[in-house]
Amino acid sequence: MAIELRKGDKISLEKKSGVGLGEIIVNLNWNQGGKGFSLFKKKGVDLDLGCLYEMKDGNKGCVQALGGAFGNFNKFPFILLDGDDRTGASLDGETLRVNGGRIAQFKRILIYTFIYEGAADWRQVDGLVTVKYPGAQDIIVRMDEYGSTQTMCGIALLENQNNETFQVSKFVQFFSGHEAMDRAFGWGMRWVAGRK
Repeated sequence: MAIELRKGDKISLEKKSGVGLGEIIVNLNWNQGGKGFSLFKKKGVDLDLGCLYEMKDGNKGCVQALGGAFGNFNKFPFILLDGDDRTGASLDGETLRVNGGRIAQFKRILIYTFIYEGAADWRQVDGLVTVKYPGAQDIIVRMDEYGSTQTMCGIALLENQNNETFQVSKFVQFFSGHEAMDRAFGWGMRWVAGRK
């Protein structure tokens, strides 16, 4: 059984008694059966998962395959991207692992995806983000806003609540790129072109 968030919905990741949040898994998967997957594979679309993070001490950054910023689970920034699926052929999609034991150091995390290569057709992607953590139901966020030709999508925001829970909010909002998304959420970072 899973909990599905609608646009604007919020839900909290709460610690279980005597146990911290533990490892928080954020997985992005997309249509791998039928026309969506085959169309993307033929056109060579590379869909990437990533996040912006902001720490309580003011440190900011991103974890993503672009620029080789894969992060680290046990050391700063306590977020790790497990690999880069360049073709959509992986059945597991792409996964971010967040160290929930370090929640007191986080202020907020913005989960996003972007089309690194290929035409922007989000209807064909049919993307699905699943958030998992120990002892709780999965939280599902569907990329169910269509019609955008922009290549960047801010999916969900995780915000620290009293150093004990993350509040998860669904957005699914499209942008022309990292800088436009940064401005919309007030991150205030400087961006330069990157490549994989």
